[in-house]
Amino acid sequence: MEHIAPQLPDGLVIVVKRECATCQMVEPVIGELAATGMPLTVYTQDDPAFPATVTPLHDEDLSVSWHHDIETVPTVIKVENGHEVERTIGWSKQQWRELTGVTTLGQDLPEMRPGCGSMSVDPDRVDALRARFTDSPVIARTIEFSAAEDEFEAMYARGWTDGLPVIPPTRERVLKMLTGTTRHPQDVVALCPPDLVELTVEKIAINAVMAGCLPEYMPWVIAALEAVCNDEFNMHGVLATTMPVGPVIVCNGPGTRAIGMNSGINTFGQGNRANNTIGRAVQLTIRNVGGGRPGEVDRATHGNPGKISFCFAEDEERSPFTSLATERGVPIGTNAVTVFAGEGPRCVVDQLARTADELVNSYVACLLTVHHPKLILGFDAILTISPDHGRMFADEGWTREKLIEEITQRSLRPGTDLVRGAHGMAEGIPAHLESATLPKFRPGGLLVTYAGGGAGLFSSVIAGWANGKIGSDPVTRTVGT
Repeated sequence: MEHIAPQLPDGLVIVVKRECATCQMVEPVIGELAATGMPLTVYTQDDPAFPATVTPLHDEDLSVSWHHDIETVPTVIKVENGHEVERTIGWSKQQWRELTGVTTLGQDLPEMRPGCGSMSVDPDRVDALRARFTDSPVIARTIEFSAAEDEFEAMYARGWTDGLPVIPPTRERVLKMLTGTTRHPQDVVALCPPDLVELTVEKIAINAVMAGCLPEYMPWVIAALEAVCNDEFNMHGVLATTMPVGPVIVCNGPGTRAIGMNSGINTFGQGNRANNTIGRAVQLTIRNVGGGRPGEVDRATHGNPGKISFCFAEDEERSPFTSLATERGVPIGTNAVTVFAGEGPRCVVDQLARTADELVNSYVACLLTVHHPKLILGFDAILTISPDHGRMFADEGWTREKLIEEITQRSLRPGTDLVRGAHGMAEGIPAHLESATLPKFRPGGLLVTYAGGGAGLFSSVIAGWANGKIGSDPVTRTVGT
């Protein structure tokens, strides 16, 4: 719904409200201006009889205030030939005199007083005003529920949820969510798998509302969806596999701190709105737009709770290593997301190691079990190091590269231990590799991240799905606006 902005009349235009103390203070000044005979129009937001020194126009629906960006009252605007040429907000004796040309204006008033917030930016009103007056319409159809329906139960019954309640995506909420990005609502971000539906910014915003996101999370949700909706990540395959994997979203950059993401205590768990809702918005979008629903395309044998949401930030400020995004080619200080097709985290316990060398041996022993001790090269993993463990690497000056190289070398295994039938286990690699010596992970297949609470001699391993062309590769995307 497009709304035509009301044009301001030429001359001076002043916007006030009675409940503003500064507006009450300048009421005599407005009378002084009216007495000069200059063209003067006063809009009042609340009381149609205020100010009494003139005959005001009542901006009852706040359309004038909304369309002319009145954020503070009083606001004085100078209009020439239908166009604003100058404005001032609050009360400044000098600025009011300069703008009006009346050099004796407000003789008995103080030099300056701040104004008050305009009713058009009142948090209780702004969403409804945006929905009424916005020139960027939401074109998605509106589904009406009957008065007897519970909207939360109705959304569940229609299959729009992940099993948990979702927030109704009203027009007001969707438009508010769209303020978090500079991209046009109808920009196509990607083709959303598995049904390859055009995924617009508006559709993302709808699902971000349902997930419980704040508008400032939108660029992160968009970037994460750009990262999963491509052949490299292979979201369709991640859904269709019977393995228990889903998108794991690792966030880097100063923006993680700006939006309040958790990289510390309980970083993989509940309690942080940004972490939980960004990941959830990605999953809901794939479900509701792309058609990736469990029992249909999604064929996981067991799945894992991270398929509702698995999103966390690295603790870059305390990390002894460069960030994951930087290691993957993103400039330092740039916001980015890396998506990885992974299962739920498993804890690595080593409370006795006191050197990096000892700790790496524990890491290797645990990493060798990823999906199966005899399966190598076909699966990637994320190793998330906690501060208590990370301190050992910091004290000994280990870099990310040294850590990965040591794990690679220490995970080398003779083919005789890995072939099918060895150690009484049918699972394993083909017999023709019996004479080979092989590492657990392919080059680049082990991703190292740093996060977690400041106490606890634990790290975590997140095992991946099949990698490369037969499965999924990690994908990194920078976060836009």
